[in-house]
Amino acid sequence: MLVDFAVMGAAMARSLFGLERPSVGLLNIGVEEIKGVEEVREAGRILKAINHPHFHYHGFVEGDDLGKGTVDVVVTEGFAGNIALKTAEGTARQISEYLRAAMNRTAFARIGYLFAQSAFNRLREKMDPGKVNGGVFLGLNGVVIKSHGGTDADGFAAAIDVAREMAKNNLIQKIADDIKLGRQDLDASLVASAEAAAG
Repeated sequence: MLVDFAVMGAAMARSLFGLERPSVGLLNIGVEEIKGVEEVREAGRILKAINHPHFHYHGFVEGDDLGKGTVDVVVTEGFAGNIALKTAEGTARQISEYLRAAMNRTAFARIGYLFAQSAFNRLREKMDPGKVNGGVFLGLNGVVIKSHGGTDADGFAAAIDVAREMAKNNLIQKIADDIKLGRQDLDASLVASAEAAAG
């Protein structure tokens, strides 16, 4: 499943973000190939063997790589992915509260905030979850976007925009084609490995 998630995530990055050959990493507890649970290590071996033409497999990434942008697509299973997502959201809120408290501490801080207000507004806009609302459900035979229940009209509009882009870029067919291509490449790689071992 992690291999299929990688293929689907890369297809989405190509379709929605215009990345020609996105980089893909597997979220793990370390970057070394001996670390992590067996399922993640096996998915890493398979992704390395595939050498898919539509994405570059970077290898394992850790939690701190999420914010750095080490790869374009981070692949994980739902449990660890939900923890990573909620941690990132909580950290963003915490930093926002720290900044708000720091800006209100002294008169000089409030004056400094006035001078930096446009920069803070740009930061707030970039971190606004309503602008990127809509979780994409990949792997289905159709376009499905799950919107956050507490969002506003702008958030729902953002989710609808994501769905429109997916349909416009024919994402479902790209995913199907990429998974088929990846499986053919994996089969060829396994045959070549078996022949090399036998001969």
